[in-house]
Amino acid sequence: MSFAQLGLTPDLLRAVARQGYTIPTPVQAESIPLVLAGRDLLAGAQTGTGKTAAFVLPMLQRLAASVPGTPGRRRVRALILAPTRELAIQVESDIRIYSSGNARSMPIYGGAGFQPQVNALRRGPEIVVATPGRLLDHVRQRTIDLGGVEILVLDEADRMLDMGFIRDIRAVIALLPARRQNLLFSATFSREIRGMAEGMLERPASVQVTPQNTPTDLVDQVIHPVDLGRKRELLTHLVRTRAIDQALVFMRTKHGANKLAELLSRDGIATAAIHGNKSQPQRLRALNDFKAGRVTLLVATEVAARGLDIEALPHVVNYELPVVPGDYVHRIGRTGRAGLTGSAVSLVSPEESGFLRDVERLLGTPITRRIVAGFEPDPNARVEPLARGLMRGGNRGGTRGGARDGSRGARPRPVMPHAGVGAGGSGERPRGDGFGRPTRIGSWGGDRPRRGRRQFGRGAVGR
Repeated sequence: MSFAQLGLTPDLLRAVARQGYTIPTPVQAESIPLVLAGRDLLAGAQTGTGKTAAFVLPMLQRLAASVPGTPGRRRVRALILAPTRELAIQVESDIRIYSSGNARSMPIYGGAGFQPQVNALRRGPEIVVATPGRLLDHVRQRTIDLGGVEILVLDEADRMLDMGFIRDIRAVIALLPARRQNLLFSATFSREIRGMAEGMLERPASVQVTPQNTPTDLVDQVIHPVDLGRKRELLTHLVRTRAIDQALVFMRTKHGANKLAELLSRDGIATAAIHGNKSQPQRLRALNDFKAGRVTLLVATEVAARGLDIEALPHVVNYELPVVPGDYVHRIGRTGRAGLTGSAVSLVSPEESGFLRDVERLLGTPITRRIVAGFEPDPNARVEPLARGLMRGGNRGGTRGGARDGSRGARPRPVMPHAGVGAGGSGERPRGDGFGRPTRIGSWGGDRPRRGRRQFGRGAVGR
């Protein structure tokens, strides 16, 4: 099947061809005709499957073919909600590319000046790509009117729920017209996601192009068993022996990302860190240096890496396995994109055996183990599994005055040592008993369900 068979206009077909695409991906082939037909859509798609074009292309065509509800008045006609500023920026960039610059679009996200966004809103964009928190800041300041929205897209809906944006999403939906087209894209379909879909979507079509919680076949996965305190040494070895030439490296925390980047730089490896505490110019500089090849390793936290568009990324390294098994699929989805192959390398210490077991249970298959000569785990070493201490719910990520950009709402992570970051294997002093077991587990975060909350529906919002 070609793009021409999907019903797209000649202008959009030329825009797609200019990007070098000739054959639609499965999610595009199934989703585009449904969106063009005006259907609500519930789509399951991993990162790297072409899901952005699956909703951007038909959205642009529908907007161009229809007359605004209020002629002569510029209003926001399409709203796309994204979990992070990086993803918001990337999606808006794709809109400009596919519309050949003809669509009036803008991104809205925290960590950037508020007034420049107000000025851009005054110019009347018809498409807004926003993180929920900063969008609501504009709503409260009455700098944006959502009363004319015809199409609502929730991109990476599972990540937004994981990050605690459920109340913000409800608040946004309450401001939208009841009659609208709704498109929900999610890599996983939890009960929460399905509950959201039931209340938000009207007789939706469903698209599931790959089995849930499965990575693409284009990613070669391998586990390198290694002692906790030798992870950095092993990563340095892999880079110096050219087993890894360039990679996105995942850490659990911002502090750990900073510390690892600093120590790898001392090892003589060009390294940069990207996470929620970095300003937008700092993040863009690190990303651009990485894309240009000036940086070999880009160390990132889970949230900061969402939406990063790195063409032909050869390797992803899980320096620390994620606490939430589904995050593993999201992480390795940064490579093996657009039909290219990629490699996902996980440095796993015996202390992380529980996390690895959870990941493999989710995948439904074991991951290949490959011990690197000289880095064999010590069979006589004392091993204490890392404690999860995981708290469900939405940690709002700091004070109300903080940057409302999607990175603020990462779900609380357990306190645990950072694997092999420092000389003793701990880049952050653990609270509790020294093996990552917290002495006190906190309560649920700010998005704990409350009694009397109305169902998630069209125009519904929690009291």
